[in-house]
Amino acid sequence: MPVSQLEISGHAVFAEVAHTHDARSQGLMFRRSMGENNGMLFVFSFTGRHSMWMMNTDIPLSVAFLDEKGVILNIADMLPHTRTAHSSAGAAKYALEMNRGWFKTRNITAGKRVMGLEKVPAAE
Repeated sequence: MPVSQLEISGHAVFAEVAHTHDARSQGLMFRRSMGENNGMLFVFSFTGRHSMWMMNTDIPLSVAFLDEKGVILNIADMLPHTRTAHSSAGAAKYALEMNRGWFKTRNITAGKRVMGLEKVPAAE
């Protein structure tokens, strides 16, 4: 998967970009760890209400749902190996998964903007 550097409130993020159906379906499943400032950006093929779940995912994650402009709609903490659906609070074009608590420890909340999305591949 391609990796893109993003920025949120002055914090650099190195995100693998899941822009194909297969990459979005696989996500971070079966991974044992992830670097502190690494994550995965899901690029959806349409803007709308999207949900994420954690089946076959070993790493506790936080997910931020983003609108087309990169503004964070909401952030949800997710537990490994659960089927609980975590949904966007509005029409999302992207979802950014980071290690659980990454957003909170940096005071990144809904309304903040993710920069650098114009460089990521379009959804396929």
